[in-house]
Amino acid sequence: MADKKNHETETGGKLKLKEYERELTRLHVEFVKLQQWVVHKGLRVCILFEGRDGAGKGGTIKAMTERVSPRIFRVVALPAPTEREKTQMYSQRYTPHLPAAGEVVIFDRSWYNRAGVERVMGFCTEEQAKRFLEMVPVFERVVVEDGIILLKYWLEVSPEEQTRRLEGRIDDGRKIWKLSDMDLKSYSRWYDYSRARDEMFKASDTSWAPWYVVHSDNKRRARLNILTHILSKIPYEDPKRSKVELPKRQHRGDYREIDYPFRVIPEVF
Repeated sequence: MADKKNHETETGGKLKLKEYERELTRLHVEFVKLQQWVVHKGLRVCILFEGRDGAGKGGTIKAMTERVSPRIFRVVALPAPTEREKTQMYSQRYTPHLPAAGEVVIFDRSWYNRAGVERVMGFCTEEQAKRFLEMVPVFERVVVEDGIILLKYWLEVSPEEQTRRLEGRIDDGRKIWKLSDMDLKSYSRWYDYSRARDEMFKASDTSWAPWYVVHSDNKRRARLNILTHILSKIPYEDPKRSKVELPKRQHRGDYREIDYPFRVIPEVF
């Protein structure tokens, strides 16, 4: 899939920053409306983001959540399983994080770890991976039939763009934390991941929980496209509310500022 012509050249090149910010601001307004509607109607929404290292999952999630409440839009990014969790039923790690009424839960990687990194890097057996692929459609049918809106996104990045992004993390003090030993090991196994991805799609791209693929070589376009698509898949309205006016503040009365040696931080800027 990613071996095809670079998608960025097919979509008109980079999006200018001003245009991107204007569209993102417009989408943020819609996500606030969606947030209010989710709370108002008691909706339960679950959004999964999957893809190779450097595909843009984190940046997309940040773009989606920066103007909404973290109490309603919850991001779940689970660490490696503990020794105890390794002995549990596989889905047991994830089900406690599924949304309750009035919540949107976003998985930055999800139960599909078993179909991807765990399988490719040998953290599970081939039998366990195949059993997961057999069972995940059933699990997701239960989730959807219980009333949860489930959206699954795969961010597809080309090998050249992945290399560029991972190399960019090496000398960037803001991003070096994103480059783990596991990322480096995974980088060399491009086609093992491709095979695992293909089998994952074949097994779990169902009518009740389809996969949506996003060409993500162009980060800005990918983010706007994903946010637009999410809004199109969740029916919502703009809840009407009364006009907001700030109330008058109380009178000072006998209050006086105290003479206290506050530890005011240095004004460096």
